[in-house]
Amino acid sequence: MLLIVGLGNPGAKYRMNRHNIGFMAVETIHRRHRFGPWRQRFQGVTADGQIGPEKALLLMPGTFMNESGRAVAEAMRFFKIELKDVVVFHDELDLPPAKLRVKTGGGNAGHNGLRSITALCGNDYRRVRIGIGHPGDKALVHSYVLNDFAKAEMPWVEDLCTASADHAEMLATPDDPGYQNRIHLAMEGRGWGEVKRVGEAKGD
Repeated sequence: MLLIVGLGNPGAKYRMNRHNIGFMAVETIHRRHRFGPWRQRFQGVTADGQIGPEKALLLMPGTFMNESGRAVAEAMRFFKIELKDVVVFHDELDLPPAKLRVKTGGGNAGHNGLRSITALCGNDYRRVRIGIGHPGDKALVHSYVLNDFAKAEMPWVEDLCTASADHAEMLATPDDPGYQNRIHLAMEGRGWGEVKRVGEAKGD
């Protein structure tokens, strides 16, 4: 079984925050692949379904970001899921907006959700890093990630979440490099080859 985790903060006021793009991606996978209804479990909400050849469980922790690992650890223990079968979608300050990269393990780059998962579950899980750009000043990071996406950003956010869901079967194969490349090509095809600054219109 594949455990696909979206990171974010629970509650309506955080729904459109940059920090919640992991939730947004997983919600799009839920719709695209016709998963079952969300239900309260493992200190969060889960949905059962199928992605390609694999059974999959979607999980959005109901704890705040810095306690995300509690929900992930519970789900892993219950279903006896190995760390290599855990895929975490999260926001990434160190990637430009509209870019996506996949990696296994590595550092947590100051991301409290990843830090919590690593502390409670181990480090060698797969991370789908969704670029949100950096505000340019470390002092601005907290308010930046906890603010909503600007209206001008929403088209690329929606396109990236859609592309992530459309090609999710490659995560089940698994073919992480192929998945990353498909997303890159899809975003280029939609005119998002470059987003130079946060909130900027499509690059040319």
